Amino acid sequence: MNETFEMVAKTLYGLEDILAGELLALGANDLQIGRRMVSFTGDKELLYRANFCCRTALRILKPIYHFKAKDADTVYKEVKTVEWEKFLSLDKTFAIDSVIYSEDFNHSKFVAYRTKDAIVDYFMEKMQKRPSVRVNNPDLYINIHISHNDCTLSIDSSGESLHKRGYRVDQTEAPLNEVLAAGMIMKTGWKGESNFVDPMCGSGTLLIEAAMIALNIAPGIHRKEFAFEKWIDFDQELFDRIYNDESKEREFTFKCYGSDISPAAIEIAQKNIRSAGLVKYIDLKVMPFQQYAEAPQPGIMVTNPPYGERISSRDLLGLYSMIGERLKHVFAGYKVWILSYKDECFDKIGLRPSEKMKLMNGSLECEYRCFEMFDGKNKDFKKTLNEQRGEGEERRSAVTKRNDGSKVVKKTNFKTARMDRPERRFAAAHLDDDDDSGYISNKKLTKMRYRDDDDHRKGFGNKHITKKPFKKKGRDDFKD
Repeated sequence: MNETFEMVAKTLYGLEDILAGELLALGANDLQIGRRMVSFTGDKELLYRANFCCRTALRILKPIYHFKAKDADTVYKEVKTVEWEKFLSLDKTFAIDSVIYSEDFNHSKFVAYRTKDAIVDYFMEKMQKRPSVRVNNPDLYINIHISHNDCTLSIDSSGESLHKRGYRVDQTEAPLNEVLAAGMIMKTGWKGESNFVDPMCGSGTLLIEAAMIALNIAPGIHRKEFAFEKWIDFDQELFDRIYNDESKEREFTFKCYGSDISPAAIEIAQKNIRSAGLVKYIDLKVMPFQQYAEAPQPGIMVTNPPYGERISSRDLLGLYSMIGERLKHVFAGYKVWILSYKDECFDKIGLRPSEKMKLMNGSLECEYRCFEMFDGKNKDFKKTLNEQRGEGEERRSAVTKRNDGSKVVKKTNFKTARMDRPERRFAAAHLDDDDDSGYISNKKLTKMRYRDDDDHRKGFGNKHITKKPFKKKGRDDFKD
């Protein structure tokens, strides 16, 4: 069980650093950050925990064979050399997923077809029988990834994408991906130290992910299954121990507040929140953003307004002007994080962002911007900010003298009891508004923040993490 092996976690563009931090906290070694992926090493327990605990992972792959090929026939020959009985028995079903980035391979489906042929022929030649192919819900998901001539054959330990948490029972027209929602919140560094507000909450994804982060509830708690549960070497006792571990859950003494102009959206959000068992921690109301007259203090806002793409607005730029006006008059003391698509929309907010970063929402390359809302006059705020910067410069430039009289720069160091899986799922889906049961623990974890900048490695405190395209063996561009 303690055997260490290679793994690859796939994620959305812009969330690679956050995912690396999550994996590091779980005990992963040899982390390397690539494009939409993080490679690492660990044992079977880490593989289970990565699936169950990582909020920003889409799937966890276990590579089993690396080779080079320039055509589908070579792929067939190489795949056939794998000892498939270690992973697949005759009574099991399998499916092939192929991802191709190569001029030598024109059709990913043909590569998948030849991979399937190789596995079937392997069993026919060795046992005169073959396992069956099943496209939907197979016993073993097999992934072949080809980048130029570098091929990686992996087994998929997740199955259905990990963004499908299992709590969503209904959705609005353009729901936010759960992995993106969790990543947006984790980018802010918020872990439940204040109230959380989303004034355009839609089906409630940001609110639910925020409450789960604040309580430190594992994102996989409501999943029906993971693909590794059907593997030949699956350890039920180990996974039950991981599932029922409550040691890292914590109290949340504030609340998440959500609103939307649409009564239908709020009704859907209520269903999802009840399904997630978080009614106690989330307040909802039908209310347009322009009617906000006060904000709960202290607090942070994270929201995803319409872009005019999937959801239209009769006056899109007017909407963003109104957002800027409400932020200035109501949300003093807040950090406000907004995900949007068009520069002209951000311009209408009329505020200068303190941070901005690129994120992908579906196929749209969006920007995620932070606006720090201060209380008082602009000139007073700038004066305070400049004074703080000046003090910082003085600390950084402070000098001391060595014994020989030379000067050197002085550096400034900056509860609930777990139920078994079926009972837990049933209880979570049937919590009442006054139900006192919730995910509560007295243990609080150390606050960490992973920032999306060139110095991200400092946040990990681990010299083994590198940020560069991972070229080795063709794993530089794993695509979901």
